[in-house]
Amino acid sequence: MRRFFVSVLALASFAAPFAALAQSAADQVAARQQELQNQLDQIESQIAVQQNLLNQAQNQHQTLQTQIDAFDAEIKRTQLQIQAITITIAQLSDNIGVHDQTLASLSAQLAAEKESLAQILRQTQVLDGYSVVSVALGSQDVSGFFSDLDAFASIKASLADSFDRIRQTSSSTEAEKEALQARLAEEEQLRTVARLAKQSVVAQEAEKRQLLAETKGVEANYQKLIAASQKTAAQIRSELFMLRDSAAIPFGEALTYAQAAERATGTRAAVTLAVLKQETNLGENLGTGTWRVDMNPVRDQPVFVYIMQALGLDPDKMPVSRRPSYGWGGAMGPGQFIPSTWVCYGGFVNTQTGTCAPQGGSGGSFWQGPWQYVASSDRVRKLLGASVPSNPWSPQVAIMATAMLMADNGAAAQTYSAERLAALRYFAGWAGANNPAFAFYGDSVMQFAAQLQGDINQIAGS
Repeated sequence: MRRFFVSVLALASFAAPFAALAQSAADQVAARQQELQNQLDQIESQIAVQQNLLNQAQNQHQTLQTQIDAFDAEIKRTQLQIQAITITIAQLSDNIGVHDQTLASLSAQLAAEKESLAQILRQTQVLDGYSVVSVALGSQDVSGFFSDLDAFASIKASLADSFDRIRQTSSSTEAEKEALQARLAEEEQLRTVARLAKQSVVAQEAEKRQLLAETKGVEANYQKLIAASQKTAAQIRSELFMLRDSAAIPFGEALTYAQAAERATGTRAAVTLAVLKQETNLGENLGTGTWRVDMNPVRDQPVFVYIMQALGLDPDKMPVSRRPSYGWGGAMGPGQFIPSTWVCYGGFVNTQTGTCAPQGGSGGSFWQGPWQYVASSDRVRKLLGASVPSNPWSPQVAIMATAMLMADNGAAAQTYSAERLAALRYFAGWAGANNPAFAFYGDSVMQFAAQLQGDINQIAGS
């Protein structure tokens, strides 16, 4: 019996800390991380140089040469941004590797601790059926009897410690899982931005080649081309404005909605339309999905069902964003609102808490609801002065909601830096908005905004 106690105690202490292993893995990649960071710093310096060249070219009188210079600077800057994204992905991959190893170690530790606890519990349940007298009569000698009792008491006392270790290890394991998931989701976002950037380079190079072919490198031909390409206000208004997961509408109609949203929220119409244009470009890459497959089953699916009920829509017929290689899709309409975000704009309240967002660690149970549509909480409906619940697939609703979210992100300040940062927050959240690797998204939105502002000025006659 004494040998049994010794073996169980040894098993109970088997789960040694794995922190040293995780630290070793982190140390192994530290030198590579520093090397990659040095490369990234150099590339960001080069990006700044190209940005200055681009600014100079854009601020000069428009000539064929300044246009070519602008193309060259923009292409080079975007190529450098792609390199920066590639390096950042490599850094994330190393980080993901560390988290993978740590998670595997913690999982092994947790399994060992549970097995140790299981054996202790099984044997203590057996021994609990024996009286002290029975143990004494069965012992070979007095010293052995007291030794066995001490060992038994030690095992009993160690149960609480074992439970504590399991709780701590479980908590650490969950934290590692969350960290790993965050890194994988960030990597997916970076790959999306890289795809957009590569498409932009191809388009810019094609436009440059076409310009040189049409002008044959002659300034006079360029000026004639510029004059011939000037659109009338009527032409601009009639051109279709593409919207993700919704039918295209005339630009004039989209502008009317965006200008109403500007008056209501302070977000410039050109910026709101630029974000929607960027999201439409993303839609071409990601396609559409279905809520049962692509939407987060805990956070978004339960809410989505209530939204569809309130709008009288069939959830199986409504397009949502397709799930990427990692993470979740399920975003709705041109503005690409996920259901758990839309509730705070579209008037849905959790009847148990009376709020649209979880508080105090409500967790997954919060999203189960039940949910109720409350017209007075429908922020979009209020600003539109509408009489029906806000439908995120409606162009007018999507444009107003996008302007609202951009204003919440700081775009109402109407400075270049504030609008660009708001666009990055729209894409990557507040935590990821300052990541230099996402810069292309913000730059692209602001380029679209400048082009659209030109069209708006043309319509206004300014």
